[in-house]
Amino acid sequence: MAAKHIRNVAMIAHVDHGKTTLVDCMLYQSGMFRSEQLDSLAGGRLGLVMDSNPLERERGITILAKNCSIYYTPSANNGDGGQPYKINIIDTPGHADFGGEVERVLQMADAAVLLVDAFEGPMPQTRFVLKKALEAGLRMLVVVNKVDREDARAHQVVNEIFDLFVALGADDHTLDFPVIFASARDGWASDDPDKPSDNITPLLDAIVKYVPAPSAALGEPLGIRVTSLDYSDYVGRIAVGKISSGSVSRAQQVAVMGRDGGLTNQRVVQVFEFEGLGRKEVETVSAGDICAIAGLDPVNIGDTVTCAENPRRLASVIIDEPTLHMTFRVNDGPFAGKEGRFVTSRQIGERLERELRTNVALHVSPGRTPEEFNVSGRGLMHLGILLENMRREGYELCVGRPKVIFHEVDGHQHEPIELLVITCPLDNQSAVMSLIGTRRAEMVKLENVTGASGYVHMEFEVPARGLIGLSGRMLTATQGNAIMHHSFLKYDCLRGPIPHRQTGVMIASHTGTVTTYALSALANRGAFFVDPVEAVYEGQIVGEHCMESDIVVNVVKAKQLTNTRAANKDQAAKIRPKRDMSLEASLEYIQDNELLEVTPGSLRMRKRILNETDRKRFARTAV
Repeated sequence: MAAKHIRNVAMIAHVDHGKTTLVDCMLYQSGMFRSEQLDSLAGGRLGLVMDSNPLERERGITILAKNCSIYYTPSANNGDGGQPYKINIIDTPGHADFGGEVERVLQMADAAVLLVDAFEGPMPQTRFVLKKALEAGLRMLVVVNKVDREDARAHQVVNEIFDLFVALGADDHTLDFPVIFASARDGWASDDPDKPSDNITPLLDAIVKYVPAPSAALGEPLGIRVTSLDYSDYVGRIAVGKISSGSVSRAQQVAVMGRDGGLTNQRVVQVFEFEGLGRKEVETVSAGDICAIAGLDPVNIGDTVTCAENPRRLASVIIDEPTLHMTFRVNDGPFAGKEGRFVTSRQIGERLERELRTNVALHVSPGRTPEEFNVSGRGLMHLGILLENMRREGYELCVGRPKVIFHEVDGHQHEPIELLVITCPLDNQSAVMSLIGTRRAEMVKLENVTGASGYVHMEFEVPARGLIGLSGRMLTATQGNAIMHHSFLKYDCLRGPIPHRQTGVMIASHTGTVTTYALSALANRGAFFVDPVEAVYEGQIVGEHCMESDIVVNVVKAKQLTNTRAANKDQAAKIRPKRDMSLEASLEYIQDNELLEVTPGSLRMRKRILNETDRKRFARTAV
């Protein structure tokens, strides 16, 4: 297809603003669904077809960027004789922790559809993804989604989006952005929020009209910047990228130029173009289109696939530096190897090396010992998703407390500062201010939410250190009514100390099986993280103490049976349900002298030094 009939567009938005639902809607209404994919439709509403990863479906967020395409013939006569257009859609993550995915795939697009919630308006991740799109020089098309909500304030949100463009330094041409109003859930788009339609044709027409055709230099040597990698058991690695110049064909001899300057001559085995949710093998793909190439090895993200006779390197993708790091180490607990299949430092190291091939925002370096690795990422969720994937693959390891990465500027330490946005009922404002005030935060904005009765919108500049452990306490302080989002803002001078966990923990003194009798006797000491009949070991954290100090408890103590004491009386004992701790919540909870044991079947918090006597001896020598 000629480049003038191709549109490459990236979908960008804050998390949970309906971006993936809108992409599903475009796929469905364009007729690109296969019959077996119609099973994802339920009750007349679209399922999240693009969120194909199990973790994405469980968490309701987009983690990995994905490519798809649709063919669309504009409804209006634009003088091209009814020629269909190919729209390559790039679905991007909305969370700033996965910004590395956004930064690299934006290189394939010529424009971006910015999706914004009609009630929430621009949020921290909206600012982040918009900034990256403007830096890439993309043309912008704004979609105000969820205008069917009762509390929608579509026109005010458009003004807020304009203010955000101005704040990010957009030029006059960019500020003249077209606006479409939509309800992705109900499958319609319109130029007027008060006049809903019955389809999303206005959005597709706007993409054809306002998204520029890709620049195509057919007469120049081949140039493809690899921005994504896939893998097939049959053909190995599959490199994905936009063809900047020339064309690529099956069995063609090409050169692959690495980011380190290395050059290898290779042969293309297969060439694919995107069609619907899948890929179709073709003989040739020309400049302006997005393609997938099989048969290249070695090839990595950021490499350039170019002409073998006249190699020419394209600019590499610039990725922001990580802001958080953690220690990954071999599990040395008493239960090591009981649940996981991959437990050695060699296996963990090989898995991290594989992750580096596709996760460009991740950094890995050796730790203090051969059994440790320092893993750096863009945020707690970024590293948490990696850990969750590893445990599901059968890996078993221990990780330390997340710590921010400091920079030294002119002899002074600088730390990452995040923009924290909180929307909550007016009744919870004082609780939020009290909680945030202890974390060295500075308020930069406070206003009532227009069109929402009794809600207040607050923005803070807070050290990234202050966000660790904040989420759970914020939900408790506001009874779950606060909406909290944050994204990286800048590096600034190191601020003062931030209070750590306010309570101590209960530590198991013996290895064995938890008993109801023991938990019942300790019920007034705090909340527990374990249930009866659960296996624990010495040094494992089994609960939260109601006071600031740590205590050692025996949760495996059994009732002594006599003529007057029967075992079945335990059934009458009532204890509070345990507090379930997710992976991210556990990472936020642990302190410097503690570890989180991550296995395929369990998450266990523990002390670094398991034996109580050894802990006391270490504490004396550390003073």
